[in-house]
Amino acid sequence: MTTNEKGAVRRFIDGFGLPRLIITLFLLSLLILAPFVGADLPTQITNIIARFSWNGVLVLAMVPMVHSGCGLNFGLPLGIISGLLGATLSIEFGFTGALSFVMAIVIATPFALVFGTGYGWLLNKIKGGEMMIATYVGFSSVSMMCMMWLVLPYHSPNMVWGLSGKGLRTTISLEGYYNQVLANFLQLRIGKLVIPTGTLLFFAVLAFAIWAFLHTKTGTAMTAVGSNATFARAAGINVDKIRLLSVVMSTWLAAVGILVYEQGFGFVQLYMAPFYMALPAVSAILIGGASVNKASISNVVIGTILFQGIVTMTPTIMNNLIHMDLSEIVRIIVSQGMILYALTRKTEGAK
Repeated sequence: MTTNEKGAVRRFIDGFGLPRLIITLFLLSLLILAPFVGADLPTQITNIIARFSWNGVLVLAMVPMVHSGCGLNFGLPLGIISGLLGATLSIEFGFTGALSFVMAIVIATPFALVFGTGYGWLLNKIKGGEMMIATYVGFSSVSMMCMMWLVLPYHSPNMVWGLSGKGLRTTISLEGYYNQVLANFLQLRIGKLVIPTGTLLFFAVLAFAIWAFLHTKTGTAMTAVGSNATFARAAGINVDKIRLLSVVMSTWLAAVGILVYEQGFGFVQLYMAPFYMALPAVSAILIGGASVNKASISNVVIGTILFQGIVTMTPTIMNNLIHMDLSEIVRIIVSQGMILYALTRKTEGAK
């Protein structure tokens, strides 16, 4: 290999990032190995695409707060709770089919705006410790809602406990409501390969909207605040207002994201289900090359594919090889390991 070729390889590795390159090669090796261990490759690719479509918006919710310097949104469960309130109230009010999905977003929006505003105000008061406080906000909000799901006055027989008629069930089926409403829209089937075109298009629209926003005057101000708050303040930017806007945007995207996740999954899960949902989203965007102070749409797409691909493929391959269920072990290693990796490079930008 010539010196120029070595230099080109080094530039590619530096640009793409060595951790991402290793993870990508690992995922490719799993896909190549799948047919040899008895795993159906088209089915596995279908699962990866489906899981990407379910989780993409939740990962996208990280981008506004990272851009404004608020760090990784470990308080994502607060936005998820807004979405769950929208979902349950949509069912309670009797909306069905695709309309129930639209109304769930409409109903979730004011909750996301109120919760996001309070959350943003709190983060503005403790600049420098956002991720620690965000983690507390996320965990405590889930715990509080465990009580609220039992006492809120819901009456729909499809959601409340059968005997007492009070309190919501742990898992609520979306059959007859917005189950697969996006996934079935313009769905493509190529043999065993199934592509949820509607969900992917929905994600693409939101991703484009965030990309376009970040190129507006306000979006540029948000990036400036995240890069150097002192300089931004000297340039006449209201730093607290911009940070607050980013938190509200992130909370709303999380609310929409959990609704997209639910329509693909087919169920609404309450109580402790949202407790750790921030960790896969954080892990995915970090695997994609983001850091705690810089992120892009490409980081979201690449990271979600890699994370969901590994979480989907590794247990399948390992189970076929040694006949043991390693799914939970793999999830913990990938998510916690990537978070630890990112926090050790918190001053670096994305590659």
